[in-house]
Amino acid sequence: MKIRAVVRGVGHYLPERIVENAEFESRLETSDEWIRARTGIERRHFAAEGETTSQLAIKAAQAALLDAELTANDIDAIVVATSTPDFTFPSVATMVQAGIGSTRGYAYDVQAVCAGFIFALTNANGLIISGQAERVLVIGAETFSRIMDWDDRGTCVLFGDGAGALVLEAATGPGHTADRGILATDLHSDGRYRDLLYVDGGVSSTGTAGHLRMQGNAVFKHAVQKLAETAHTALAKVGLSGGDVDWIVPHQANLRIIAATAERMQVPMDRVVVTVQDHGNTSAASIPLALSVGRDRGQIKTGDLIVTEAIGGGLAWGAVVLRW
Repeated sequence: MKIRAVVRGVGHYLPERIVENAEFESRLETSDEWIRARTGIERRHFAAEGETTSQLAIKAAQAALLDAELTANDIDAIVVATSTPDFTFPSVATMVQAGIGSTRGYAYDVQAVCAGFIFALTNANGLIISGQAERVLVIGAETFSRIMDWDDRGTCVLFGDGAGALVLEAATGPGHTADRGILATDLHSDGRYRDLLYVDGGVSSTGTAGHLRMQGNAVFKHAVQKLAETAHTALAKVGLSGGDVDWIVPHQANLRIIAATAERMQVPMDRVVVTVQDHGNTSAASIPLALSVGRDRGQIKTGDLIVTEAIGGGLAWGAVVLRW
């Protein structure tokens, strides 16, 4: 028998304010048609003034706990993936711990930008299979609207705010690919590509939050190649291939990247969960958001084999194979 980290519950939260593409037309040389054609994005959500990453994360966590029929004190650990924390410290995760009313366990953040949830999920899986935790709340939460340069039409139209959460629980299975839970993970990073996607501020450099900067064409090329490769590698670790996959749940950055990656994996688009049109790129929040929405839509069902993959600044990228 083998210990697996099985999804017990899922939930998400999106800020109330919805920003359609047309809102950018009055102050940028852009259009709804231009944004849709190049990204697939139609709208996104922006946090309200004073609404923080931890507040989004708390609401997503509460939704996931409700779905799992668990209380906050049933959770042993909280791992939050974010690049837009409320403060330099303490971690968003500890604020979530207090916000949901948990008085036990431990909590910490993981920072791998858009790949953050993949890294957090892999980390949580390690906690469970090593026996350090029985139940882990894994959250991706971002307020990227706080680090946008509103004069840069190449980036500010791409991103949105939101949060998604999973509750992982230890369970035993015979050790086959038919087991529910996380079956394989694959992580990578390469710091030589830092200048392709970064924020031009920080505590020890400028003392400011800074703004997001991106070389879009270069990131696109790396994304398509690296996402397909990491997904294939993760599947191969357990003797599976693209033909075995029920759903790809990718990082929701750009519809063209999503489609090109699916093509490389030889998986048709009707087996890809796509939410980028409604959320934009929510960085570390995009995968748990897509998992929650996909489940709510009736796409993702118990027993489905899912591959989820992401790439972000660093560069950092990876994939997780799990059976829902």
